[in-house]
This record gives sequence, structure tokens and C-alpha cells, in this order.
Amino acid sequence: MLIAFYILAFQQILQGIVSLFDGRRWLKMVRRRLAVHGGFYAPQVALICPCKGSEPHLETNLTALTRYDYANYEIFFVLASNLDPAVRVIERLRRATDKKVHIVIAGPPANSSEKVSNLRAVVEQLDPKFEVIVFTDSDISPGRSWLSKLVSPLGDGRVGAVTTYRWLIPSLGKGASALATGLASAWNAAVATMLGEHSRNFCWGGGTAIRSFTFREINALDFWDGAVSDDLALTNALHASNQPILFAPECVAPTLFGVDFEDLAEFTNRQTILTRIYSKKMWSTGALAHASYVVTIIFLATVTFSRMLSGDTWEALLLMMMLIPLLSMMKGAIRTVAILEILPEWRQKLHEWSWVWTVLAPVVPFLFFWNFCVSSITRTIHWRGIDYRLVSMNHTEILKR
Repeated sequence: MLIAFYILAFQQILQGIVSLFDGRRWLKMVRRRLAVHGGFYAPQVALICPCKGSEPHLETNLTALTRYDYANYEIFFVLASNLDPAVRVIERLRRATDKKVHIVIAGPPANSSEKVSNLRAVVEQLDPKFEVIVFTDSDISPGRSWLSKLVSPLGDGRVGAVTTYRWLIPSLGKGASALATGLASAWNAAVATMLGEHSRNFCWGGGTAIRSFTFREINALDFWDGAVSDDLALTNALHASNQPILFAPECVAPTLFGVDFEDLAEFTNRQTILTRIYSKKMWSTGALAHASYVVTIIFLATVTFSRMLSGDTWEALLLMMMLIPLLSMMKGAIRTVAILEILPEWRQKLHEWSWVWTVLAPVVPFLFFWNFCVSSITRTIHWRGIDYRLVSMNHTEILKR
């Protein structure tokens, strides 16, 4: 029993040290990107934002889209129905800005997710004058320079697409739980730091820029046929064509967020199910890593406490066991330092919730483990009021609207 204890403990400690060095490299990458000017590439951009329903901070977020310090872009808000409550917000916004704002009504989806259906409706009718397409979401609150920073790396013709990721900043509204929201934010932070300077990057639908030519060249619309996930399907299209995806940490988008435990389960399970369908290798690797962490922690705790009860020496075992979550907390602290440098204007709010990304970091693998268990037995997700069954990457069944 003790031999198994030491083997598993050593394995997890070693993995924790490697992960800690990965976190350090991520921080260095962030600092390097923040110190380098992105360039002067600034073509005409079609900024596409799908919307649905009324959500917290909607008007503030959509208003931010009209205030980028980018001279040459037009905004396309796309919805499934002209009866959607967001239409009134967009109409009000259109009257208050001098930017070109278009409203596109896509109609209900037939064999894909509503978001994919909406995006397709815009892309298929885009004027050829738009050299670059940028996809964004209605729940992010980026700064004025966000669009220019996201687009400018496309000036390098070797880059297939530029992407970033969200950073969930707790904002507790009615019914939200501090613990559930904190777990969601810490879970999301772990996903964000998977992106980096490597070939395993994936597109995020809330912030991805791609040349119109590249979008057509990789046959992205074919990958969207019958798809639920717009961004993972686009990722597969880029990978199939050997087009690299550049991660831009300087564009990480703050997202004010508050959930209860039911929302937490829905959000994290949905993302993990999507990953299983669209990226089996990423799903398998993540499942193995988190299962190893959870099983090891439970086994080490069992051995340690059984020795405590039997009167045997246990102090050294406890210290060894505690080193594993401590390493996880240290990586969480590195993430916190990085996001404070990326989003200095949010410093006060980030300091207020900094415990989320450190204290909860050792707990997050347990949430991931549960997500992987759920995603291994179901292909059904609930997203924005619609239930979908993901038969395959290009076969979606709409179960309930």
C-alpha cells in the first residue's frame, strides 16, 4: 500500500512541477506578446455577433462593439427571430452610433445549432469587400483596442486564424452562487491556459479573426454543415488544411459572469461534450489527466487517514499529499498574475476575486472529472433554450426548442 502511495504521489508531484513550468512559460508568453506591437495590418472587417435573448450587461457589451479604435469595420448582429428581445437593444444602439450596424434575421435552425445557423446566414451574404471576418459574442466586455489587436497578426500570411479566449470575472446577480461562479471561473481559466505557442490551439467563437479568403479556402461552411459548435468545427477545418491558429493573449476578453450550481453543471458539461464530439484526442488526454489526479488524491487521502486512525506515523504522508494541491494553487497564482497584466483596467475586480484562481485550482480537476464522466455517457446538451443531440460532428438532432 505504501509503495503504491509513493509511486502515485511522486507521479502527481512530477506532473504538478511540469504543469507549474508550463504556467511560467504561459506568463512569459503573455509578457512577450504585451510588449510587442501587433503591426499595422488593418483591412476592412466584418464583425459578426450572434445574439439571443436578454442577458445581463447586454447593452453595455454591444455598445462596446461600436467603440473600437479601428477605422474600417462594420457590425453584423444576427438573430434567429425578429421577435427576439435583443432586437430592441440593437435598434437602440444603431440609432446612437455612427458605425455601420446591420441586423440579420436568420430564421430557425434546421439541422445545426442556432448559432451556426445564424453565422452561416451572415457569412453567405457578405460583400467581397470584407477582407477579414471576426466572430465575437454578446457576453464579452473587451477594451477599445481589442479588434485591432486581434486582426493585426493576420498581416503575416502564414497565420490561418487568430483567436483568443474569455476570462470569466464573477459578477453575482440574483440567484448566483459565489462558490458556483468561482468554480466556473477557475474551470474556465484552466481551459484558457491550454492555448499558447504551439500547434494544438483551437478557435474560440467569442474572439476569432480569419481572412475571408482563408475561410473559403478551407471550406469552413462544409464543416459547419450539421454542426453544433461553430468554433470547434472551424478549428477542424483549419487543422485539416494545415492552417496554424495563433493565440493572442493580449486579446483575452473579460466576461462578467454569475451562475448557480445548475448553470455550472450545464455550462461545463456542455463544453466537455462538445470537445468529445469535435476533438476526441483532446477529450481523451484531458480525461486521463484529470482521472489520474482525482484517483491519486482520493487514494492518498485514504491511506493517510487510515494510518492516522491506526496510530501509525502519517505526518510525512500528509505533507507529501498536500504538496500536490499546493503545486496546483501555485499555477493558479501564476494565472492570476498573468490576467492582472492582460486586463489592468479590471485590476480592482480581479483582486477582489483572486482567491478563485488560486484556492479553487486544486478543486477544478474534480469538476473536470465529473464533466468527463457525464460526457462519456450522453451526447445531449442544452444551449440557449434548445436541446440538441450531437450524433456526430456533422449530424445534429434538435430535440426541443
